Amino acid sequence: MHIRGDHAELVVGGRLDVRSAADARTVLHSALDNGVGDLVLDLTELDSWDATGLGVIMGAHRRAGRAGRRLVLRGVPPQMQRLLVATRLHRILAIEGGIAADSLPRV
Repeated sequence: MHIRGDHAELVVGGRLDVRSAADARTVLHSALDNGVGDLVLDLTELDSWDATGLGVIMGAHRRAGRAGRRLVLRGVPPQMQRLLVATRLHRILAIEGGIAADSLPRV
């Protein structure tokens, strides 16, 4: 997993899973604690995430709210969009452009 960017926008690539969760959490918390306004999390380079990775994103979402900020997901890959719809998290998370649940291919 790699994360690059600043306190306003981060690009996450590779796998966000149990092995990379601690590092990702540290970077996200730092960006949220040291910036203002929306924090855009660009996921276009993300290959996959597991339940732990999704937990990191949800934790960052909660931390952003406590800091008066908003975590905004951008470029959510289709397979991850399906997971967000299945768990109904697409109703809680801010997703740039939204997710049209009806347009997602069924697996």
